[in-house]
Amino acid sequence: MPPDARARIVKQPNTMRQLVTNLYTRRALAQRAQAQGLAQKPEVVAALALARDKVLSDALLVEVDQSNTPSDARLLSMARTMYQASPADFHMPEQVHIRHILVSTREGDAETAKAKAQDILVKLRAGADFAALAKQHSADPGSADKGGDLGFFAKGRMVPEFDEAAFALQKAGDLTEVIKTQFGYHVLQLVARKPAGPMPFEEAKEALLAKVRQSEQQRGRIELAKTLEDTMKLDESAILGTVEKLLAPVVPAKP
Repeated sequence: MPPDARARIVKQPNTMRQLVTNLYTRRALAQRAQAQGLAQKPEVVAALALARDKVLSDALLVEVDQSNTPSDARLLSMARTMYQASPADFHMPEQVHIRHILVSTREGDAETAKAKAQDILVKLRAGADFAALAKQHSADPGSADKGGDLGFFAKGRMVPEFDEAAFALQKAGDLTEVIKTQFGYHVLQLVARKPAGPMPFEEAKEALLAKVRQSEQQRGRIELAKTLEDTMKLDESAILGTVEKLLAPVVPAKP
């Protein structure tokens, strides 16, 4: 079990109990099947052999991945080289950092929602705290608790009306008029703008490290596969015979 999954389960006693119960139940079922002689049935023998092969081959691949994963220092060096070699791959479009307050039209009539949004805008222009009003009034479950903060985003991520209003804002602190989208009425405030340009290495680092790690591990797997191909002696007639058996029509058992 992966360490992160193990850590999550340990913190959930009920889930842990159910998992252990399932393991004991499966063990009891296996023992009952063994006692009834099912382990000698040809199809069960074949399935057990396949399961054993899978467990062992998966374990080998884990070992191969670990042995082909460079050290942290080497990974970082390779990531920097990749970053410097392909600057066009790390170009960021212009982005804006926006927070908003949504008054939904799903409950109640549109005119009431619009009037509420207008009232919120008046309060904001009079100096009210944006985050406090967002927490109190915004119907956006993803941002209300964060004071309406949506973080940075590029053009095209939001619905067109929202996008247009957001990118029209120029100075930090600027507010939009009340705008309407399919979700209701919004008031937006600009927190910051980020011009188009190269993505800093620190922002791209984690993705680059993952890409380099995966590439090196894949290279190790390919080398292993080639070694196996060079050493394996395949019986073509046996392979064709197995394929024919698998493709043969199933004959129903006689009653």
